[in-house]
Amino acid sequence: MNANRHIERHQLPYYLNVFNAFTDKPVGHLGNVSADGLMLISQLPLLVGGRFDLRLKIPGCDGLRYIDFSATCLWCQEDVTPGSFDSGFALEAPPGDYLEMVEALRYYFSFHPLAASV
Repeated sequence: MNANRHIERHQLPYYLNVFNAFTDKPVGHLGNVSADGLMLISQLPLLVGGRFDLRLKIPGCDGLRYIDFSATCLWCQEDVTPGSFDSGFALEAPPGDYLEMVEALRYYFSFHPLAASV
């Protein structure tokens, strides 16, 4: 079956890690994103109602690009994977770089049919 695969799979947790913006220590990785929020998957439960200063490190052509933002944890629950927790965050005034990343991910993971040639 692997011989028929034409699209390379990417393990997003290895690329979309989230860090504490002050200490630069890893907090978890992105589960999903939207223009005004995100879901974070972490090894520890996070404080509901807490405000977090977070950082994404996005690889680019000229090295890493940092996206710093503040978010409030709205909920936290144990994931189906033992030892993992899912937390939902609302972003406070998401920066333009974050919105660009959300749009780039949406485009990257969307199906774009080719126009039929006549």
